[in-house]
Amino acid sequence: MQARRGVAAQGAEDRHTTVREATFGLLRGLGMTTIFGNPGSTELPFLAGLPEDFSYVLGLHEGAVVGMADGYAQGTGRPALVNLHTAPGLGNASAAIMTAYLNRTPLVIVAGQQDRRHLAAEPFLAGHLTEMARPYVKWSSQPVRAEDVPAAIARACHIAAQPPTGPVFVAVPQDDWGATAAPPRPHRVVNRACPDERELKRAARLLESGRSPAIVAGAGVDRSGAWEDTVRLAERLRAAVWADPFASRAGFPQDHALFRGHLSPAQATLAEELSGHDVVLVLGAPVFKYYRYLPGPVVTEGTELVHVTDDPEEAARAPVGVSLVGDVALAVRRLLESVQRSERPMPGPPPAPPAPRAAEPLPVDYVLYTVGRMLPEEAVVVEETPSSKPLLHRYIRVRSPGGFYSAASGGLGFGVSASVGLSMAEPERPVVCVVGDGSLAYGLQALWSAGRYGRRVVFVVLNNHQYRVLRLLAGRDGLEGEVPGTGLEGFDPEGAARSLGCPAETVEAPEELEEALGRALAAGSPRLINVLVDPESPREMWG
Repeated sequence: MQARRGVAAQGAEDRHTTVREATFGLLRGLGMTTIFGNPGSTELPFLAGLPEDFSYVLGLHEGAVVGMADGYAQGTGRPALVNLHTAPGLGNASAAIMTAYLNRTPLVIVAGQQDRRHLAAEPFLAGHLTEMARPYVKWSSQPVRAEDVPAAIARACHIAAQPPTGPVFVAVPQDDWGATAAPPRPHRVVNRACPDERELKRAARLLESGRSPAIVAGAGVDRSGAWEDTVRLAERLRAAVWADPFASRAGFPQDHALFRGHLSPAQATLAEELSGHDVVLVLGAPVFKYYRYLPGPVVTEGTELVHVTDDPEEAARAPVGVSLVGDVALAVRRLLESVQRSERPMPGPPPAPPAPRAAEPLPVDYVLYTVGRMLPEEAVVVEETPSSKPLLHRYIRVRSPGGFYSAASGGLGFGVSASVGLSMAEPERPVVCVVGDGSLAYGLQALWSAGRYGRRVVFVVLNNHQYRVLRLLAGRDGLEGEVPGTGLEGFDPEGAARSLGCPAETVEAPEELEEALGRALAAGSPRLINVLVDPESPREMWG
């Protein structure tokens, strides 16, 4: 018996390896072999001698690192791995992590911590990392023992992928990587759960009997893979379809006859826009996302609302109607199985907006109209132009799943960085990033990564030499006097891009714009077009 126990003990010992090797084996099994990072001293024991089947994507700032990983994870639909440098790196990345959290992007963020053996003395580069990461991660942990690191990272991967998806954080002391650990056993988690069947059938009857039903299609439609089924559901019901305010992804083809546009981000005006509908089905969006305080009812009296979301917190804070928690795609499929084809006539498409007039300086609406006209069918559009968002939605219509991305947080810096990550996730699709000059300044470092890795991205910069949105807001709200700190004179996007290895040119005339866009779209590599637009365009504020 003693001999057998000795053999068993020896076998168990043979199964042990280092924390680092166990972690790479785990990540390899999960298909997470791309690492986005900016290295530091506490990460060297993890990164030195990186296995040949892993690739490291370097960003020059941690905000750009997380933004690229955000785009990559959204493009692939799988968690992406981020490696940050202890407290300074995590601090630099914090705004981008908040954006990823609100985007519902699954990220596994691993940061190096100082050597465990003297953490009690709070040495240089130590930090309260788990506290720093909160509240904009789903789970934050520093394993108690070195041998627990692989299991903690495995748990983080599963939590990141569980609806509602989002970033998670694990701090790893730098000496842990060389410790002994047993590799985690293979483990799969199946996350999809359908909302209550009885409530879905009740919703189906309500939609069928409605005089004028409407669907609000949010980012959750695209994220769950429900785009085509939502189109079929809308056509079967003859239902008008709206995009929710500040949608970070498009949930419905915007050239479809049933599409009615983007809802207003103010309570009173949004309720008025939906007032002609007696039943409203909100799919994969909150009820509702507002910006301007303009009080009024959530929906007008007599309108019934059904809300489907994979986020229990989003359901809990919805102020009206019934919220069904579960997988959005499964819910749409169940509704399709239950509803009968409506006899209501299919409405005609809304009239196309008139073509804007070309002029010098270039009006923003003309620039966006030209981009929309030249955009390839399969292109991915990334938006970060706060003052011109409504004009972009008017002239650039998203036609396919995964065709549009924006920052759900409203924070700047996402657009340029995410475009690079999206191009890595879907290299066969051209990516067009429409970005303001002020927004570009927050994500400049990602241009270097675009050039280094040869990404197929066209950056269209709407350069008005100012934070235009702030001046518009001040004017809308009747604030008197000039707002300080809103001018960006002297900032040269073309020069900045060239200095970072991204080819660029400046255009200021209508005939130059179309030629520059044609060259950039045909290049198959990164290009920045610095478009000098009318500084007084646009003249009106959304909301």
